[in-house]
Amino acid sequence: MDSLNAESSVKISDGSDHSSSSCRVKITASEHRPFDFWRILFEGFVAGGAAGVVVEAALYPIDTIKTRLQAARGGGRIVLKGLYTGLGGNLAGVLPASALFLGVYEPTKQKLLDILPENLSAIAHLTAGALGGAASSLVRVPTEVVKQRMQIGHFNSAPNAVRLIIANEGFRGLYAGYGSFLLRDLPFDAIQFCIYEQLRIGYKLAAQRDLKDAENAIIGAFAGAITGAITTPLDVIKTRLMIQGPKNQYRGIFNCVRTIMREEGSSALMKGVGPRVLWIGIGGSIFFSVLERTKQIVAERRTESPFKRV
Repeated sequence: MDSLNAESSVKISDGSDHSSSSCRVKITASEHRPFDFWRILFEGFVAGGAAGVVVEAALYPIDTIKTRLQAARGGGRIVLKGLYTGLGGNLAGVLPASALFLGVYEPTKQKLLDILPENLSAIAHLTAGALGGAASSLVRVPTEVVKQRMQIGHFNSAPNAVRLIIANEGFRGLYAGYGSFLLRDLPFDAIQFCIYEQLRIGYKLAAQRDLKDAENAIIGAFAGAITGAITTPLDVIKTRLMIQGPKNQYRGIFNCVRTIMREEGSSALMKGVGPRVLWIGIGGSIFFSVLERTKQIVAERRTESPFKRV
């Protein structure tokens, strides 16, 4: 019995000092943390990947329209053909990026919630969202660069886009606009997840029960729409820097802002706000409902595992 304890960090007890044929697994608080970390990490990877792929596949045409609106300078005409251009290559990047985001977000959130007082839970959600966004940006930025250049017709396939970007701009070309991406996505991820988590906490306290799928969807839509609207100027800057290619018409974030305001006016910084709010609002609804459902399914599978002894 002692050797089993030492090797597995699991204390097996039948509730008495005598051995018995039936036993219950009892895991103390200090012993279960490593297992919980890997469980939360795994559930975050699975749920995040599933939710990200579903949202991207369902709403890709709206994202394409938004990108073309933001890319158009002055009164350029928006082409509505080929709205699914680049979807396949984008999904190949969205899956690991979304999985990585939730894989970092969930364990970080849980750890911070354990450390911080209950009234500071918003800080845990903000911090975890920003850290998750920073980690996933390593995958999301190249994916976004390729996707957006395909959406505006620069390339006809993801492999061709990657090859030509590296040939013309070097490997760093895949990370064009990285600073503007972080400027947009770190506050976006932090704010969206904080709003979502805080609304869920308040709703659950008021309802005195777990939330239903439709309720998670409504809260997710609200969090997404609000965050999408207030971060639109950052998204416009990010889009312009990512699609400019080797011409480098903008010399960084501040030069991009000054040029847009000088040539097109301040209203240009809100280009695509309608499709963006629609896309992220609906996307938030789908993402968070799929996320919570997937987490529930994974958790139920885990509790039904033959390795769980009761």
